[in-house]
Amino acid sequence: MSRLVVVSNRLADPRKAAAGGLAVALGEALNRTGGLWFGWSGNIVEGGTPGEGELHRQQAGAVTLATVDLCREDHDNYYLGYSNGVLWPVFHYRLDLAHFDANHIAGYRRVNQLFARKLMSLLKEDDTIWVHDYHLIPLAAELRAMGCKQKIGFFLHIPLPPQLILAAIPQHEWLMRSLFSYDVVGLQSEADATHFSRYVESELGAEVLGDHMFRAFGSTIRAQAFPIGIDVDEFAALTHAKEARDTYDRMREEYARRRLLIGVDRLDYSKGIPHRVRAFRELLANYPENRDSAVLIQIASPTRESVDAYNDIRIELEGLCGAINGDYGELDWMPIRYIHRTVARKRIPGICRAAAVGLVTPLRDGMNLVAKEYVAAQDPADPGVLVLSRFAGAAEQMKDALLVNPYDAHGTAEVIQRALQMPLDERRDRHQKLLHGIREHDVHWWRRTFLAALESAR
Repeated sequence: MSRLVVVSNRLADPRKAAAGGLAVALGEALNRTGGLWFGWSGNIVEGGTPGEGELHRQQAGAVTLATVDLCREDHDNYYLGYSNGVLWPVFHYRLDLAHFDANHIAGYRRVNQLFARKLMSLLKEDDTIWVHDYHLIPLAAELRAMGCKQKIGFFLHIPLPPQLILAAIPQHEWLMRSLFSYDVVGLQSEADATHFSRYVESELGAEVLGDHMFRAFGSTIRAQAFPIGIDVDEFAALTHAKEARDTYDRMREEYARRRLLIGVDRLDYSKGIPHRVRAFRELLANYPENRDSAVLIQIASPTRESVDAYNDIRIELEGLCGAINGDYGELDWMPIRYIHRTVARKRIPGICRAAAVGLVTPLRDGMNLVAKEYVAAQDPADPGVLVLSRFAGAAEQMKDALLVNPYDAHGTAEVIQRALQMPLDERRDRHQKLLHGIREHDVHWWRRTFLAALESAR
């Protein structure tokens, strides 16, 4: 079996459960093949030279972790400027939040060239390379230019927008053409795969060969949906571990007279948190039986706080939560508990299990694994109800959730009310079907399916 080389912007130690299901799943394959995980170290070198960075290596069991430092200029252009100032908003359909700057794309290309150069020195002839996410779209093209002949796969964890939105990115042809240097391109959903097909056919003149195959620029690639899952057993084990059980018991005791609704997100404009809070306000206004009864616990962990858009959403959210608590709250009942900090991963399953309704209502999401984690955490004998945005990639697989349009606050409130009133038999039936689906297509299935497609490529 060839050695697996995983490349991502940031690394996680696959031996640590806190790293999450993805790191554990990749860690399995890396451990089995004595693999290499390569990416940015997280270190920013002030006054360093653009396009240069020191390479560090350490062992994590059988896995080699190799990281490269970035200078301040490269970090600001590659990571803040282009990856998160252009690609993240545009790929989440938010052209209004994108900042197009020629320096940013130059820095993005320069860092991908730096990574390719450093990685080339570590590669073996029969390695299989798996590149992850939007930070590294052109990496294969840079590796090929340096003579790399190994099989290279790419997986995009965020959504791929339609052709006309992609076409708003300056030099979008260069960006998308670089995907033809991969052997396999993995996307989260069938909708993303359709967007890819239409873009490459219309904008790049690619030949659509059928069976997910495309030919252009002298290359033939496979591009299809490989929806990512969670490690269901790992999350179930977390649910029954001491920290989660203690959290669950505490929640049930503290909210014995209440019905809990839970939202767990990074504080990001793609997650639709203000829209969700407005829908909860509609619920209290239109269904007064929920007053002094329903409590929304919204965990919004900090992310990218140096970007103005995130500061704006934080101010908006704090104002909304304060206004609703002021309008509806009683001395012994606060409708919204808003938590703007990271809550330990080990406690999340206990919070999910205690919640009668899980609210996963992004405006746009590649997949959204919180939806799957909420299902995995439930008690099958008395499960909660998942309310899921139709604009999350997970909606394609999780049709037994209650699907909503998060832009429609009134309609979402109606669906939340339905979730709160749902009879036990229906809750059990929906949960059983959802649990079967996330077990069948878990993170290990995702890894095996993608790597099998890459193994069989050209």
